[in-house]
Amino acid sequence: MNHSRKMNFLSLKDLGTLFILSALIVISGCGVSGSGETIPVTVEKNKPGSPQLLGLPIPKGELYSSDNVRVLNSDNEEISSQITEVSTWEPADESIKWIWVFFFSEEGSDYTVEYGENVRNARNYDQELYVKNNQRSYGGVTVDTGPLRFEIERGGSGFFDKVQLDTEGDGFDENDISATGKEGRSSFLDILDDAGIDRSNAVITKTVKELGSGPLHSIIRIEGEYRYSRDDNNVSPFITRIHTYAGKSYVKVQHTLTYTGNPDKHEQTNEAYAAIATEDSQILDESQLSEDTGWTEPNDRIASTGLSLKYNFSNNVTYQTAYYDGKWWEADSAEAKTLKQELSSQQASLLQTGPDIDRVPPVANAAPEERLSEGFEASLAMGSEEQINSERASGWIDISDEKWGVSIGVRNFFKEYPKELRVSPSDTTATAYIWSPRVDPMGFVRANREEDSGMIANFAQGLTKTTELVYHFHQNESLDNTTTEKLDYFLDPSVAHASPQWYASSEAYGKMLPSSDQYAEYERGLDYKFEWMQFNQDWEPWYGMWDYGDMKAYYFSDSWYQWTNNEPAVDFMWWMQFMRTGNPDYYEMAQAASRHTMDIDNVHWPQDPEYVGDTNPSLDFFETKSKPKGSPYVGMGRRHAAQHWTSLLSAHVWNAGWIASYYLDGYHRGLEVAELTGDYYIKRVFGDHGLRGRRLYLSVWNLAEIWDATKKKKYKNELDDRVDLMLSLQKDNDQAGSLIINRYGYAQVYASNGLRKYYQITGDERVKDALVKHALRVRDVPPYNHDMESYLSSISSLTLGYELSGNESFLEEAKDRAQYLRTGELEQPVQAYQDQQTLVQDLESVSNLPGSEGSRPPIWKISNGLRVFGWTHIYNVPYLLYWMDGNEPSVEQ
Repeated sequence: MNHSRKMNFLSLKDLGTLFILSALIVISGCGVSGSGETIPVTVEKNKPGSPQLLGLPIPKGELYSSDNVRVLNSDNEEISSQITEVSTWEPADESIKWIWVFFFSEEGSDYTVEYGENVRNARNYDQELYVKNNQRSYGGVTVDTGPLRFEIERGGSGFFDKVQLDTEGDGFDENDISATGKEGRSSFLDILDDAGIDRSNAVITKTVKELGSGPLHSIIRIEGEYRYSRDDNNVSPFITRIHTYAGKSYVKVQHTLTYTGNPDKHEQTNEAYAAIATEDSQILDESQLSEDTGWTEPNDRIASTGLSLKYNFSNNVTYQTAYYDGKWWEADSAEAKTLKQELSSQQASLLQTGPDIDRVPPVANAAPEERLSEGFEASLAMGSEEQINSERASGWIDISDEKWGVSIGVRNFFKEYPKELRVSPSDTTATAYIWSPRVDPMGFVRANREEDSGMIANFAQGLTKTTELVYHFHQNESLDNTTTEKLDYFLDPSVAHASPQWYASSEAYGKMLPSSDQYAEYERGLDYKFEWMQFNQDWEPWYGMWDYGDMKAYYFSDSWYQWTNNEPAVDFMWWMQFMRTGNPDYYEMAQAASRHTMDIDNVHWPQDPEYVGDTNPSLDFFETKSKPKGSPYVGMGRRHAAQHWTSLLSAHVWNAGWIASYYLDGYHRGLEVAELTGDYYIKRVFGDHGLRGRRLYLSVWNLAEIWDATKKKKYKNELDDRVDLMLSLQKDNDQAGSLIINRYGYAQVYASNGLRKYYQITGDERVKDALVKHALRVRDVPPYNHDMESYLSSISSLTLGYELSGNESFLEEAKDRAQYLRTGELEQPVQAYQDQQTLVQDLESVSNLPGSEGSRPPIWKISNGLRVFGWTHIYNVPYLLYWMDGNEPSVEQ
């Protein structure tokens, strides 16, 4: 019987049922929530129409395909979205652990992400991206967003080679070319030494469509290198990520440069520092190093670096920008003033500088009772004539003729000074200078020849820096709304996040409680500390191209000392508190901290040669294999010091925050740099030194994060081996059941974070038993080797032991130790304070932290930085409060 005859036998009741089902399907397609799970999402500082990308964790066993996810607006209607699977719960479960959700926001700030077996993404796109990636030597990348089309050639300028804007909506032709490249010079990093300036030539070596690319949003990774004419200047790699959007004529650019120069003129030697020696021969006699005057004499300096394009406009060009009146710290609450004028035959330049542009100590700082009032200057010059002089610029320019225009903006233009935006009519070039040639070249010399954090050294070679820019190609239009709004999508972006309860209930980072007024006396200890550091970042201020995102560690005698350089995963602290609160300010602090620490506070060059396999000749493999090995220190971090690049230590690298930025922010570089650390561990360049003490415990945490994010077997093998070693050492008489040797009691949180994640995704019962045994030991033999750092760090071990065993004594002991973490209430909010001095006094008065023996001030006090705070507070309180809130361990009592 065929289907048409079957229909003839349906009863009226059947027909009614079919009608109802059809109606339900239609209604469901219009957005009425189905039977799936729902995640409330808020877009803070929402700008309607702006692109939103947020990472969401999914509880284990609940989602197996990214197709089963969609986004609903505040009217419960589905909107176009792009969902990317980022990682899974494997090997514990094949379900998805993290997804990236992309959509364009609407008028409302409230959205819902719905997922489940019966949920389907409608994939209803008005426009889709077209991306062609031709990897041949003569190829390149072509991207078509609808109104915008651009090409980047392998043998071209290093950046945009041709940009077309379809102003008439009739497709692209040669009349639509609005900008072109500058052969080999659209991306540049020029070096200055005694022989003069060596101008770079940019060569693209690889192009990739990144994870997260799809019909609405695509990320193109451009890898290349800057090559120089003089043999004494090393080739310098760069990475440029270009984010493109369906139906839009703007792009976001993340550009990463690498400094490969010789920073100073100290005597070069093949000998090694004892602190980071990879063998026991050829060890430096460091007592002699201070006699070498070359440490403070610059060698290879950055003369200028940036991105440029050649605009194809008529001679009738107008130039626009914006600035702020008043003091530099008042700009956030002030309205920007716009300046518009005709572009003459002379170049126009917007330059932002600040105090001590190279940030070599001594650096000007604020006094406790008064802000730093001098040093910031924003200048707009037309030729030699100054048009504007204020303290703070907006960070964007626009140039337009009667047909079209382009707006260029640099995020954190003020905070990451010095920056310049320049338009040169003589060669029709618009340039965004990451380091401006109008200021002194950037040198990386030491401040002096004294020890800095135990070393006389300079490890600036191999640091990187990533700058974020926006390019908006547009038709000729007024800048009162349309164009500046699109610039603000990226210069002052919205922050999309799930509810704090969702991040916690997913258990992606274990069993922790979101921020709660019920435990205000504990929460104040967290928020006051974070708000105190925010206050200081804007008070001191901790700005500048190489400093922004980092903070000082110690506040003694009304002065700050030593850059933290991320110990112990300071950026991850910000990400944790953002998830617990939904506070967009914490998000921005976390983002800045991660981007600084993964770039400035790590060694990136020279890396080992890598054979990719993207060519045909087999000889390419053998030639790659024969190239010299890279530095053994690639992937290792820097120690807290007065300068970021003057001290290294084998145990100083924390990548949990970098990977959190990858998950939560869709920031690919976070995982990229974390994998350098994973590969550094695999090499075991320090032998058993790297497999003992805090180096072992920290490496387990780092590797657990890397393996969880990548699922690469090489990282799991290395992690398994180190976990086995950790469990084996626990049985030694000296450790007597403790996972941590006495010397490093503060490293309790490393063992807790690392082994929690390892057990969560493997279910290895040996690890569970080891953690419970460790909790018994720290309960009965409290660690005091670093005083309160170690004692309070053990709260993490006790709460994890309680989770895995249900032993009430662990929880009671943890609560008892945490009494020191209870904090009183300030009479006014932190940000209401008008001076640092009063705030310090009030913070100390509400703190319940004890003093220390002897004359040395306690480094765990509330007015110090975030370094010790990781061992005492943030990695303890969220987990302790979860159990204090009445949750019961799911174990047999």
